Amino acid sequence: MKIRPLGDKIVIKVVEDTEQTSGGIFIPDSAKEKPQKGEVIAVGEGKTLDSGEKEPMAVNVGETVLYAKYAGTDIKLDGEMLKILSVKDVLGVLEA
Repeated sequence: MKIRPLGDKIVIKVVEDTEQTSGGIFIPDSAKEKPQKGEVIAVGEGKTLDSGEKEPMAVNVGETVLYAKYAGTDIKLDGEMLKILSVKDVLGVLEA
């Protein structure tokens, strides 16, 4: 199943880093902060401006982004955890 975001919304797959201490102890999910990094898997067509034109999206499919801590809505689709958020909640794009 696919999801197509509308307007200025994007769908991201949350990237969770496995955390391990220097002593080899894994940190449980309950002790971690919420992840704020994800891979963009779908983008909407852009916000409609007053002139009727579409504002181009600032992110593209395949990019890894950082987003605001409590932004978006979590959904589960085909057993995979995704997040739908507005492009304005994206803080930046990670570049190699």
